[in-house]
Amino acid sequence: MTDTKPTLPERPYFSSGPCAKPPVWSPEKLDPASLGRSHRSKIGKARLAYCLDLMRELLELPETHRIGIVPGSDTGAYEMAMWTMLGARPVTTLAWESFGEGWVTDAVKQLKLDPTVMKADYGDIPNLSQVDWSNDVLFTWNGTTSGVRVPNGDWIADDREGLSFADATSAVFAQTIAWDKIDVATFSWQKALGGEGGHGVLILGPRAVERLESYTPSWPLPKVFRLTKGGKLIEGIFKGETINTPSMLAVEDAIVSLEWAKQIGGADAMKARMPMRRLSTRSSRRGTGWAIWLKSRRSGRTPASALRSRAPMPISSSSLQSCWKMKARPMMSPVTAMPLRACGSGADRPSTPRISRRSALGSTGPTGC
Repeated sequence: MTDTKPTLPERPYFSSGPCAKPPVWSPEKLDPASLGRSHRSKIGKARLAYCLDLMRELLELPETHRIGIVPGSDTGAYEMAMWTMLGARPVTTLAWESFGEGWVTDAVKQLKLDPTVMKADYGDIPNLSQVDWSNDVLFTWNGTTSGVRVPNGDWIADDREGLSFADATSAVFAQTIAWDKIDVATFSWQKALGGEGGHGVLILGPRAVERLESYTPSWPLPKVFRLTKGGKLIEGIFKGETINTPSMLAVEDAIVSLEWAKQIGGADAMKARMPMRRLSTRSSRRGTGWAIWLKSRRSGRTPASALRSRAPMPISSSSLQSCWKMKARPMMSPVTAMPLRACGSGADRPSTPRISRRSALGSTGPTGC
């Protein structure tokens, strides 16, 4: 009998969330010293501070910006920023994929801010030149579920009156972030580091700190969102004194990934592991046999997110090469759709479902590439 088993990518899982662990990862690499200890103990505080220092170094974050670990993954971090700082000025929200749509919902239905909403279809991006920077502006740096990113930070005004709020969860450690253009940024460890869920990271520039210390929103704030006390920023949050109890196991897991990233060469090495770079150098500009890039100009393709299928995906024993055709539009991202990892599970199914427009292919980030 002929063996029809497909040749699967190295990591054959769907995900717009967690990516692969670093290739050197094993449970034995987790430092157990802080496990079972309070995060307020000497060792707990030291490990949290060390994690922050590693992130700052790898992100090449300037000293002007603070970085802290907060509850609730990237969602918690971004909503913390929205709930504490919005309302002082008019708001503009940009959305071209599902996470950006979520921030629109929060601004419109929950905070009831009546924002200016700039939307684009999947595979496209709003006209960034039309953004009014007298407003606070909410956007995703890299659209995880659509594979579309902002090209750079040039569209963010240097003389902006409003604050820039960047959901950067699948961009950090994978793309260059223009920190001088960012007032607020958030991410989680799952995307580019292969970390565990439940913890977010909040980055504040000096203008965001000024807003926090000069403005009090009209709505009540739950404890896990409170970043100030007596009108002053709670500086301890940005030194490892978390608002609530973190998982030290998850912290140690993040440290393993961060130490590995530092060991292989830091920020530049992480960016160089992006699958698009492999695709760009190993194949023609139109892609490979199963990933077809229709966009000839590479500058807008992001190295940290997904492509979506434009055809039904048979989740069966047939080969990926005959299943997938992916079409890239302006600003399309190639990192979640990894040439070596993006595919179906390979399990036989009784039906042939279609991939949702919001589904991502493969696993984000450089760690397992």
